[in-house]
Amino acid sequence: MASTDTGVDIKKDGSPAAGEPRDPHDLAGLEAGLDALDSVRVDRTPLRETLTGKVLPPVVAVALVLVVWQILVWAKVTDSYKLPAPSAVWNELTDAWRQGTLLEYIWTSVSRGLLGFAMALVIGTPLGLLVARVKFVRAAIGPILSGLQSLPSVAWVPPAVLWLGLNNSMMYAVILLGAVPSIANGLVSGVDQVPPLYLRAGRTLGATGLRGTWHIVIPAALPGYLAGLKQGWAFSWRSLMAAEIIASSPDLGIGLGQLLENGRTANSMSMVFLAILLILIVGIAIDLLIFSPLEQRVLRSRGLLVSH
Repeated sequence: MASTDTGVDIKKDGSPAAGEPRDPHDLAGLEAGLDALDSVRVDRTPLRETLTGKVLPPVVAVALVLVVWQILVWAKVTDSYKLPAPSAVWNELTDAWRQGTLLEYIWTSVSRGLLGFAMALVIGTPLGLLVARVKFVRAAIGPILSGLQSLPSVAWVPPAVLWLGLNNSMMYAVILLGAVPSIANGLVSGVDQVPPLYLRAGRTLGATGLRGTWHIVIPAALPGYLAGLKQGWAFSWRSLMAAEIIASSPDLGIGLGQLLENGRTANSMSMVFLAILLILIVGIAIDLLIFSPLEQRVLRSRGLLVSH
């Protein structure tokens, strides 16, 4: 640390002039001020602010949608069997709850989706690291991953049924084929954005090979990796819904996709709307409960998200 003797005198206005030492207390205050500028202040958000800033807007949006929906029903813009009233969908929901099938529909799909996504995570993460770190593998597999990511997941349902039959293995295969490319490409994108200085500093400190990957590459690539995970979950959920709609069997049970198909078969738009709303609610809930907190935690730890 440099000496605090600057060799300046103190002028009449109190500022140091040439020939006199600076007061150490002034330097201490200056250093404290600089530290305060670098630090990120994180305070707990008041409950009222949370309610008005995060809870109230979506509630108002949902209320407006319901009002417009009901107005369209009253205006009879189309036949009632094509556009059911919100009350009809609510009655469908309460009937499923009383019969004890509502939670079964949700759990059947959610358990499949989460397990399939976990398997995709286990496969996609090392695959993404391999593609990102090995030039030959990137040249060979990188374009294929990008092509698979753009391929509609519903295209995998017919071959998966023919290969594996109507069982849960078919469902998981469709989820993997839809989610693994997104997770791998997200990690590749995150690794590509790691500053080379971090890698050189890690090698200087002895973080090479797997240690460098674990302690340097993955933490630095975390924002891009999380974006890939969110996209991977979206692909997992859509792939599962496509598989449940197309492939039906008593052994598979009734998930949300099958509920949607049952509504179409029975010509019940209230059941169709209920299935669509449940699929949407589950997707939003997973994002709010899992991915959004993880993303905020990563951004806050890097000083990119400051709460006052």
